[in-house]
Amino acid sequence: MASPIPMGHVKSRTCIWRFEAPVEKIWPVLADTARFNEAAELPKHEIEEIPQADGSVLYLGHLRKGPFTITWEDKPVNWIENRWFEHCRHFRNGPFKSLCATLRFFPEGKGCRGEYTLAVEPANLLGRAILALGFLDAAGRTFARLARNAGDFAKGERALEFEAKPPKLAAGAAARIAAIVPQIEATSHGHGLAQRLADFITERQEVDIWKIRPLKLARLWGVPERHAIEVCLEAVKQGLLKLRWDLLCPRCGIGKATVTTLDQLPTGAHCPSCNIPYDRNFSKNVELAFDPSLAIRAVEGGEYCLFGPMSTPHVRIQVTLGAGESRTETATMPPGFYRLRTLEPGAEEFIECRGDVFPEVIASLGPDGKETIAAGDPAGRGQVTLRNKTSRRLTFIIEDREWARDALTAHRATALQSFRDLFTNDVLRPGDHVEIDHITLMFTDLKGSTSLYGRIGEPEAYVLVRQHFAILGKAVRNNNGAIVKTIGDAIMAAFIDPADAFRCAVQIQDDFESFNRTSGKEPVIVKLGLHAGRCISVTLNDKLDYYGSATNMTARLEGQSQGGDVVVSRKLASDPAVAPLLADYAPVSESAQLKGFAEPVPYVRITAEELAAKRRSRPTT
Repeated sequence: MASPIPMGHVKSRTCIWRFEAPVEKIWPVLADTARFNEAAELPKHEIEEIPQADGSVLYLGHLRKGPFTITWEDKPVNWIENRWFEHCRHFRNGPFKSLCATLRFFPEGKGCRGEYTLAVEPANLLGRAILALGFLDAAGRTFARLARNAGDFAKGERALEFEAKPPKLAAGAAARIAAIVPQIEATSHGHGLAQRLADFITERQEVDIWKIRPLKLARLWGVPERHAIEVCLEAVKQGLLKLRWDLLCPRCGIGKATVTTLDQLPTGAHCPSCNIPYDRNFSKNVELAFDPSLAIRAVEGGEYCLFGPMSTPHVRIQVTLGAGESRTETATMPPGFYRLRTLEPGAEEFIECRGDVFPEVIASLGPDGKETIAAGDPAGRGQVTLRNKTSRRLTFIIEDREWARDALTAHRATALQSFRDLFTNDVLRPGDHVEIDHITLMFTDLKGSTSLYGRIGEPEAYVLVRQHFAILGKAVRNNNGAIVKTIGDAIMAAFIDPADAFRCAVQIQDDFESFNRTSGKEPVIVKLGLHAGRCISVTLNDKLDYYGSATNMTARLEGQSQGGDVVVSRKLASDPAVAPLLADYAPVSESAQLKGFAEPVPYVRITAEELAAKRRSRPTT
């Protein structure tokens, strides 16, 4: 018979797990607490976020069991990446007073050892009985099974992270998928990925499909990002997925406002988790994301874990310190750019770490009485020191600046030909506009089109012009751009990556040289100009368009083209992604007085002769 457990006495159990893989392989799996809890079949719960007078947030969890609701205060998870994490809940009712889970890792040879401790404090006789009847033993067996799964996954012996309960699909989902997959592949957007996508949404855990991110899928599948984006876009049109726009909080990186079309997009939102208002930025925090169609698989609301290291993988360290407390932890911080902040609203600082010595992170009160956070003197090698010099409890956060790495921003999505082709009507509401921090634009025009019509007649010229548009469209799409509009015989195209724009420009001139050489028709000569800069996105003529000085400059540079050449603004030519590509040619520096610009505008030209010489020097296949 089990010995009685006194109320107020914490009972704990520590499990030792050994892994053949290093901690860097195990951490992303076991630190994914939402995935872990789902696989353990722990129940979902609701989180209530209550702003406090000092700007912090009280997180209350609510779990309904039959006629009863258990409520607890959910403390922010503490962690040091690849070292340890700790998650505690303090209950306001129910059988337990508190529950804390801690996982620590220790290197062992080529692998590592994990020590998982679950500590529970009973609140009443029911809690004592639950513990006496083997609650910790049962939890230990379940978690040990999941740990074995994680070890096998890290070694590449499992396709999925955990053995989890098979997802519940909608009635008739299999038949619908069998019809939809070939329909997607019949388009130019399938890329052989439609069945892969269907398997993903029908086999993966729920945490994977709350938000489907194409850029993450591209990394998972090892395919070009554009292919993963296009199959998701086509899947929406065919009924496999739903599309949404998320307005991401710039502090936590989580979407706190969601709409289904751009014309519903608010200009800003409030993040209840961070307790801050924030604005939208097309280039940074408006994300195009996906989830399964309700006809395939429903996703229910609720949380498996609000906080957790892999819920915000850009956060390398999150540690709570009491007022006046200092703490030094072993941590490896690779060179790079970081943001220092607290979970609570307040100041932040951006720093660059150049070696393996990271500065102390100090929170204090400034002369105005407001909290500040700053980098101090270097800490010890391989260490991070946190100092809370304020009069309240703070949760320190050190995060890298790639918090939106997997986010398909609106800026990028709307500059893809596939999005513009498939979602023509997804535009901003009339009168609305958003600033675009940086975009590369291309203008082309058909040289001598008026005389062309006169020489060969309108019917034949019309066919030739349509072929010309097809060649342009193929080159733009293949280089991850989009044709924004056509203006007579001209096009305006947009690219997120300036290197893509330059490669596209060269491909266009190469493609027309090949066309002219083999078609037996009147030669088609294309003028072309490139520039990059800031502009605004607006809706004009029921389409998303770009407006501003960057568009005017690009159009004027195209006017300097002689045909068969590439004219590039000096600003774009000096871009770190473009300069090495230009170095393979012999660009000629020029300048001209352009309409609408007070001073002469410098640019470089790759002449038609230089492009022809490069073509001749390429090996034939």
